[in-house]
Order: sequence, then C-alpha cells, then structure tokens
Amino acid sequence: MKRNGTLDFVRGVAILGILLLNIIAFGLPKAAYLNPAWSGSVSGRDAWTWAILDLFAQVKFLTLFALLFGAGLQMLLARGKRWIQSRLTLLVLLGFMHGILLWDGDILLAYGLVGLVCWRMIRDAPGIRSLFNTGAMLYLTGVGVLLLLGLISGDAPNRSWIPDAANLQYEQWWKLGGGTEAISHRLDLLSSNLVALGAQYGWQLAGMMLIGASLMRSGWLRGEFSLHHYRRAGLALVALGMLINIPAIYAQWHVGWAYRWCAFLLQAPRELSAPFQTVGYAALAFGYWPQLSRLRLVNAVAHVGRMALSNYLLQTVICTTLFFHMGWFMKFDRLSLLAIVPAIWTINILFSLIWLRFFRQGPVEWLWRQLTARAAGVALKQPAG
Repeated sequence: MKRNGTLDFVRGVAILGILLLNIIAFGLPKAAYLNPAWSGSVSGRDAWTWAILDLFAQVKFLTLFALLFGAGLQMLLARGKRWIQSRLTLLVLLGFMHGILLWDGDILLAYGLVGLVCWRMIRDAPGIRSLFNTGAMLYLTGVGVLLLLGLISGDAPNRSWIPDAANLQYEQWWKLGGGTEAISHRLDLLSSNLVALGAQYGWQLAGMMLIGASLMRSGWLRGEFSLHHYRRAGLALVALGMLINIPAIYAQWHVGWAYRWCAFLLQAPRELSAPFQTVGYAALAFGYWPQLSRLRLVNAVAHVGRMALSNYLLQTVICTTLFFHMGWFMKFDRLSLLAIVPAIWTINILFSLIWLRFFRQGPVEWLWRQLTARAAGVALKQPAG
C-alpha cells in the first residue's frame, strides 16, 4: 500500500509538537505541567509562555495523535483480529516498560489499552455517522466527568498542585538518583494514571480514536475532499477551537491558577476546543499540501512521522539523559526549556532522514512488526530484490 505523505507529515507534526509540552514535564516538577504558579508565584515570562502553549499546543498534539491512532486502527482492520490484538498488546507491554524504566509521562500504555477496546467498536460500527457520533459522545462523557470531579473537589490546593519544599526535594532526589527508588515511584504514578485513564481520560481518548477512524473510513483523512473544503474547514475549526479556549486561559490567569478551578473546571474548555483545533490542523495540512509538499522541511517532518514510535522513544532517551543524568532538572524556566526543543527536533529529523535512506521502517517499528507477526502467527512477505 502506498504511503499517504500528508498523513506522515501530520503524524510528524504531532510527534514533534508533543515535545513542546513534554519538555516541561521533563525539566520541571510534575506540578508545573498544568500549573505555571506551582512554586507559589509566577513571573510574567512564565505566565505568557504557559498561555501561548495552552492556546496552540496543550492537549492539541496528543489529541491529534489519538485521531491518527484511530485512523490507523481503521486501516488495520483488513489485517484481522489476531494481528490487531497482538500489535496492541505489544504496544501495551512497550508502554509499561517505557513508563516504569524510563519516564512516568508515557502515553503508549494508555493508547494500547484503549485501542484494545476501540478496535472492536470500530469494526462493528454499522456506519460512518454512527462511528463519529459514538466517538463524540464518548469524548463529551470524559469532559463531563472532568467537570464532575471539579464540582466534588475541595478548594484547598493539594501537594500535587503546589508542592512544598520537602516534596520538591524528594522529586528531584528520585528523578536524579534513579535506581529502584525511581522505579518504585514510577510504579505508584502508573497506578494513579491507570485510575485516571479508567475514570476520565480514557473516555476522551476512545472518543478521538473513533472520530479518527470515522474520518478515515469516510475518506476525509485520505485527502479525498477538495482543497477548498479542507482550507475552509481548517481555518474555521482552528478559529472555533481558539474562541472556546481563550476565555478559559484568561479565567485561569484571573483566578491565579487556583486549584479547584484550574485543575478541573477550567480544563473543560480546553478539552472541548482540542478536537476542533486538532481536526483543523489536519485539514490545513491537506488543504495546502500542494504548496507544503514542495518544501524540504515538510518532507523531513514526514520522515519523522514515518518513524513516529522510534522518534517518541528517542525524545525520552535524549530528555532523560539531559535532565536526569546530566542534572538539568529544575534548572530552567518554561521559556528556556522551549529553547532546547529545536535542537531535539533537529536530532529527530536527521535520525529519520539518515535511517530511512537505508531502511524502510524505523528500528522500533521494524521490531514491533516482527514481534506482531510472530505473536499472530503470520508470515511476513520479504521485499523484492
């Protein structure tokens, strides 16, 4: 099957874009990911950096990746039950190892677990509209649960939102020290993440996967609509997403990032805006692809997308080395951390360009495919020549 260059580019954008937020999780305490006032105060520079990321990137690239993951599940249906289950089970195992041995911010485990549920829903959906509507309903359920959690939560901030000096010191100690203490702590965080996945986040993740599958089934994610349609839809959806999100950004700033509002209630507008903005980003890529495809940088980003899993794990290796093994943790503010991102993007791009000159797949993708074939009991075709 011929690769879709536009989808490879969009997937590359998603993987590179995720780093804009992950770099905060690597370089600062866990509380800083959503709360710019995690230390009890916030500078104007930090607040503006947070606001811009919130508007353009926060949740958006993870949502985009979930959309593409669902589209991939739709494409995999032709492979059959054993192939899909084997592939997703291996992704779960990889995510578990990644989350326990390397970094507590892993997303692979969640995508694999939710994918094991969603692929059957995608297969059994009677039509495109029902598949899309089910996805939208699941996503809205997740947002509803988020609001419910906000309504029943107390007003007093907890240590995960504004950690005290002892908690910050302990987090720095186990992240920089590594070893069994770090593994033990990552196991605890994994348990909490799985509870959150089942209670709230998993609904949204499943919803976006089903929406992505419906858009692939309809031909929308195959580029089968007119350029005018994609351009008009892209501009409208991105604008709508921003209009939903901007008031919440202002409100969080206005209430001083108070725990109950900003950890729950004012997260909801961002979550509601993300699907519109995400689909809008993809639409703009399809709508302007004749112009974009001529650019060398776009071609390079598409190479990153072809090796998305390898590049995601490479980002972890680079960032854990810099921040945990070289001691950069808690040494930079948000804006300074963003200055590191282009260097890592460059490594991702060069790695992908060089590797794909000699091989058809990324190294982790190749291993994943080989193990899937063994687990499913399927013989892989050898390339001609």
